[in-house]
Amino acid sequence: MKYSALFEDEDDVFLGSPVSKLMDIVFTANNDVVRFDLENFIRHRAALEMVLEKHLGDDFNDEVNRFVVENRDEVETKMKSLCIELMGEIVSKSE
Repeated sequence: MKYSALFEDEDDVFLGSPVSKLMDIVFTANNDVVRFDLENFIRHRAALEMVLEKHLGDDFNDEVNRFVVENRDEVETKMKSLCIELMGEIVSKSE
């Protein structure tokens, strides 16, 4: 998904960055919903790390860090997109 219009300015539609708005939601939304979605997020992250370790070995962190440096803008955009996705999950279950 491309949300590029949302990322043009830190004080855009969300009146703050997607990361700061996610933090606001995490600390104010229903605790059970937040726990559930964060557990799912961490489970997914754990699986991704295991796949990377299986294919790249124990030094996969070096490869990831190199990728982040070489693709900084794309990584930032993806990070913001993931924040928006997680916010949507939490908010939709909190209504």
